[in-house]
Amino acid sequence: MASFFDLKARKAAAANGTSSSNTDKQANEAPRMQPWVEKYRPKTLSDVTAQDHTITVLQRTLQATNLPHMLFYGPPGTGKTSTILALAKELYGPELMKSRVLELNASDERGISIVREKVKDFARMQLTNPPPGYKSRYPCPPYKIIILDEADSMTQDAQSALRRTMETYSKITRFCLICNYVTRIIDPLASRCSKFRFKSLDQGNAKRRLEEIASLEGVGLEEGAIDALIKCSEGDLRKAITYLQSAARLVGGPARAGGDVEDADEMEVDRKTVTVRIVEDIAGVIPDTTIQTLIKAMRPRAAGDTYQSIAKVVEEMVADGWSAGQTMTQLYQAIVYDETIPDSQKNKIVMIFSEVDKRLVDGADEHLSILDLGLRISGIMAER
Repeated sequence: MASFFDLKARKAAAANGTSSSNTDKQANEAPRMQPWVEKYRPKTLSDVTAQDHTITVLQRTLQATNLPHMLFYGPPGTGKTSTILALAKELYGPELMKSRVLELNASDERGISIVREKVKDFARMQLTNPPPGYKSRYPCPPYKIIILDEADSMTQDAQSALRRTMETYSKITRFCLICNYVTRIIDPLASRCSKFRFKSLDQGNAKRRLEEIASLEGVGLEEGAIDALIKCSEGDLRKAITYLQSAARLVGGPARAGGDVEDADEMEVDRKTVTVRIVEDIAGVIPDTTIQTLIKAMRPRAAGDTYQSIAKVVEEMVADGWSAGQTMTQLYQAIVYDETIPDSQKNKIVMIFSEVDKRLVDGADEHLSILDLGLRISGIMAER
């Protein structure tokens, strides 16, 4: 029997050793494969990019440790979620984050049942005391924080149910609602929160952040590549960082963990520099020649020829896989800044863009929408 148990113990030890080895390997690989958006998420409020006024107000609130209910709103990729997570880390530290902070995102179901159950249960849960000496490092105020990311996607019933929960448990729970469209938050809910507007990031701050990440990851950048990242992301820093990581992997940049290449296998191909063209390819930017060809086809000509020329160019663009949204964005910019088109015609053309954009949002056919857009713009250009 002794030999049996010894054998079993040896097998268990071997299994544990293998498991431990696999776990260590996975732990080492995790930072290397981690999305840069999460890897370089700000750890403190002072690290959050650009939102100077908002961060100043929150830092004063942090010193007073008397947090109100908050409503963060503004364009995507401007630091709303990063700000509240950084604030929570400064308030509670790593040990109390799980017990004091509940974060629900759009990927979670947030109908009225979730508000009545999960949110309400966490809101009324009594606070646990911090470990001895913990308060000397972190403020640990006597309340929890519930973060509802993309709150504008919550149903009206769920928002109404949340209103009562906010009132009932306000002594021990604070809410932070995050949304892109503040108009989709019902007034009774919005009036209970201090509103913080997050503006689109200015190019200077966004450029510094991207250059810092590129430097830490050892990514070579062609002159103008950072500007291309900012332009393609349209003020969304999260999108710009994702584009940068995709470009780095495409050119064979080192997949790093802490800035050091661990072995030669991590280099997929010979390392190259991230160029403007690579950034535009990843972002799905349509070549200027293609846009100019479409504009040329829309110029006034014989009645029968206009449709044929526009239809041919649009068909080729669809065959090449260019999206209708990207086509509209670049075509809009090209037409608005075209000085050969009178302002009176531009006013009418802008209205057409808004109509077609609404159709695309509602799920209209992309091919027919762009074809209709081109024909209607051509008709306006033909006016005297």
